[in-house]
Amino acid sequence: MKSGTAHTAALVSILFLFILGCAKVNTPSGGPKDKEPPVVTGTVPANGARNFKGKELIISFNEFVILDNITQKFMVSPPLARKPLVVTRGKGVRVTFDDKLRDSTTYTFYFQDAIRDLNEGNPINNYQFVFSTGPFLDSLSVTGNIATGLTLAPPENTLVLMYRNLADSFVVKHLPEYITRVESNGDFRIDNVRPGWYRLYALKDLDNSKTYNNRDEEFAFYPDTISVTPAKNSLPPRPVVKDTVRVPVGGKALLKQPVPGMYQMILFQAPKIKHFLAGSERKMPYQLTYILSLPPDSGKFNFSIPGATPGDYFIQDSQNKDTITVWLTDSTFYNQSQLLTLINYPFTDSLGVTRTKLDSVTLRYIAPKAPRSKAAKKNPFKVINGILSTQVRPDMRISFIAPTPMQPPDTSRIGFYELEKDVKKERVPFSLSKDSLNACRFNMRAILKPGKSYLLITDKGAFRSIYGEVSDSTGSRFMVASLDKYGDLTLNIKNFGTGGIIQLLDHAEKIVRQVDVKGDGKLSFHLLEKGFYRIRAIYDLNGDGKWTTGDFDLHREPEPVSYYPSEIEIKENWEITQPWDLTVRNFKDFELIQPKKTEQPGSPGMKRNQGGNFNN
Repeated sequence: MKSGTAHTAALVSILFLFILGCAKVNTPSGGPKDKEPPVVTGTVPANGARNFKGKELIISFNEFVILDNITQKFMVSPPLARKPLVVTRGKGVRVTFDDKLRDSTTYTFYFQDAIRDLNEGNPINNYQFVFSTGPFLDSLSVTGNIATGLTLAPPENTLVLMYRNLADSFVVKHLPEYITRVESNGDFRIDNVRPGWYRLYALKDLDNSKTYNNRDEEFAFYPDTISVTPAKNSLPPRPVVKDTVRVPVGGKALLKQPVPGMYQMILFQAPKIKHFLAGSERKMPYQLTYILSLPPDSGKFNFSIPGATPGDYFIQDSQNKDTITVWLTDSTFYNQSQLLTLINYPFTDSLGVTRTKLDSVTLRYIAPKAPRSKAAKKNPFKVINGILSTQVRPDMRISFIAPTPMQPPDTSRIGFYELEKDVKKERVPFSLSKDSLNACRFNMRAILKPGKSYLLITDKGAFRSIYGEVSDSTGSRFMVASLDKYGDLTLNIKNFGTGGIIQLLDHAEKIVRQVDVKGDGKLSFHLLEKGFYRIRAIYDLNGDGKWTTGDFDLHREPEPVSYYPSEIEIKENWEITQPWDLTVRNFKDFELIQPKKTEQPGSPGMKRNQGGNFNN
C-alpha cells in the first residue's frame, strides 16, 4: 500500500513539473523594438486647469511607467517650500503636496524626461503639467542661453532663477518666483510667466536650496532688470499636453544647436576671499611646506624656528605665491624628528575680517628604516635633464632639475657635443644659470641647430646638493627636429580694443601658447606641430594678465572671452594667415555642430623652403 502511494505521488510530481515546463512564459522573439513613449490618456485635474484648489495631481498613461531620477529632474515653478511626493501607481503618476498655493498664480510642474515606459525606458521628453489657482493662465515666456566662464561650454545641472523682487539680496535668501533647468546645449526657456519686471540668474545648486548661498557655487546674473511683456514674447506659448495627445517620440539625440535667446549669461565661480592655512607637511627632513588658501598679497608670511637664525634656513615661494617651502640648512634642526615652527600669515575670521595670525605648527618626519643588507648602496643624487625623447623641438631649453636645492654645478664634468655622422664630436659651448624661482633648478643656454644630433654627458659629481648629495653619471643622445616638420600660424587681429590675451589651444583646449597683445595687429605662432588647434581671446579688462572671474558682491561679470569660429589645421612646412574680427564678445560656435576637419577661410597655406623663406 505504501509503495503504491509513493509511486502515485512520484507520477503526480513528474506530471506537475511537465505542466510547469509547458506553461512557462517566454518573451516573444522578433518583431520591431518598441520606441514609442507612454501616451497620456487622462489627468485630474485637466492639464491647463484654472481655479485649482486641490493638493493632488494624477496623470494616467496607456502603459505601465517608471520614474527615472525623479528627485533631481522634477521641479515646480514657482518653487514650493516642501518638495511634492511623486510616485507611480500602475499606469499612472500621482503628485501630492502640502504647501498652501499662492492666489491667482500659474504653477508649472516640470518632469523633463523622468517619466518612461516600463519595458524599454522610452521617455516623454520635456513633459510639463500646468494649472492656475486663478481664473487665467499666465502665457508669456523668457528665453536665453547659459555658457560656462572661460570655456563658454554648455553647463551641466544648472538652474535658471527669476525673481519679481529686484533686490540683489533676494537670490541669497529666498526662493525664486520662477525656475527651470538649462538644457544640455545651454538653452533655457521659462514658460507661463506673468508680465512685470524681474531679476534673472543661473545657478549650479550644490545644496538643493535653490538660492545662491555659497560662493563655491557656480553662478551667473543678468546685469539689468528684465521686462516681460507681450510685445517681447517672440515665441508662441509652449503647447499644453492634453489628454490622449501623443507626445513626440523620445530617444537619444545629438546635441542640438542652441537657439539664440533674449538673455545670455556667463556662469562663474566667485574668487576665494578667505585667508587661512590650508595645510602643512614635511616630506623630507630638511623641507617644510606651508599651503595657504590664497597668496598673502599685502599681508606677509613670516617664518621662524625658536633658537634658529635666518642663516639656518631659506624660504622659497611658489609661482602663485600660495605655497611656501622652507629649506633647512642647519643639521641641528633638520635632524630633529619633531620640529616646532612659528608662522605669521593672513587669516580671515568668522566676521570676514582679515588680520595677521601667529600660529605654532609642529612638523614631524620619521625616517624610513634602513635596509638590513650591509651591501645596500645609498641612492645617488638624482638630477633629470628634461630630455624625454630622442627627438626634441628646435626651441627646447634644457634644464637640470633636482629634488633638493643644488650648489653651482661643476661645468668641467659636463660635456655637450654636436655629432657628425655618429662619429665626429664637436664640443658645443653652453652656460648654466640658477632659476630665479626654483633653487632646485639650473637652466642651460646653448644653441641647438635644427636637423643636428647631440650628446649630453654629465660625469659623476657634476651636481651636488647643499646637503652634500652627489649625482651619478648620465648621458642623453637626441636629435633636433628640422624646421620643415612644423607649421606657422599668423592671425590678423581686428577690433580687439585695448587688447588682452590670445591663447593657442590644442583639440582638448589645453593651452599650447599664450601671448599678451596690446591691441589690433598681426600675431604669429611659429614651430607648431601638425594637428588641429583652437584659439581663445581673453578681453583683459583690468590688465592683470589673466582671466578674471565674476563677483556678484561687486556686481562684476567675468571677463569676456571669444573663440576663433573654427578649428585650424596646421600642416608640416606650411604657413597659414587668418583674419580674426573680435568685435563680438563671449562668442563660440564651432561646438554647435559635429566636429569636422574643414578647409580654413582666409589666405591659403604657403609652403616654406628649407631655408625658412616662404614661397607660393
